[in-house]
Amino acid sequence: MSSMLPSISPELACIAPGFRALSINVIAAPVRDAQVGEIALKEACQAVLNGQPAWAQAHIDAWNAVFKAFGAKPKRTPCSAEALQKRVLKDGTMAALDPVVDLYNAVSLRYAVPVGGENSAAYYGSPRLVFADGSETFDTLKEGHPVTESPEPGEVIWRDDRGVTCRRWNWRQGVRTRLSASDKTMWFILESLPEMPVDELYAAGNMLTDGLEKMMPGLRFESTLMGV
Repeated sequence: MSSMLPSISPELACIAPGFRALSINVIAAPVRDAQVGEIALKEACQAVLNGQPAWAQAHIDAWNAVFKAFGAKPKRTPCSAEALQKRVLKDGTMAALDPVVDLYNAVSLRYAVPVGGENSAAYYGSPRLVFADGSETFDTLKEGHPVTESPEPGEVIWRDDRGVTCRRWNWRQGVRTRLSASDKTMWFILESLPEMPVDELYAAGNMLTDGLEKMMPGLRFESTLMGV
């Protein structure tokens, strides 16, 4: 299968030594069981409420330190995994949005790992994790209306040849590459720091691909471990 190959700037090692990412490319098949994601999300919310292993909190704390290192304020703009956890701890649950989105949010909650899901077909070139220079553009929504922003110089971003696809490493995804269960090609990125055991990172990836295979039998996928 033809896979999208992301790249990670070696410069990121100065703020996140030992950073690892599991990149998963998927050629989707028709959805046969749309409940897989919603069920996984409900179970993951309960797992958060029941308490998670010690390494999980250490992993979130490590992400907070990395965010501070590039100038972000994690209490205001936390990593995506912590943002989901806070919603669950406040509300006790999360509403279902989309079968695939629900599934990767469930993985993020259960394993305290930031997970991004993207529509590969919307990309111009390959994803790149880099420090921003501040001139890049980012498409988002504000009060329901499309707006274009730019990242701060030195901010960590995911980008492609057209612009920013995710700001503040994994904090906010752009509109252009947003994923849904109807998309034909999908790219997922599971991002970890050394505080997350590598076998747990692989387990998180397996939860995602197992769930996708149950949801849409016949799909094809390819996984690659990356790092700095």
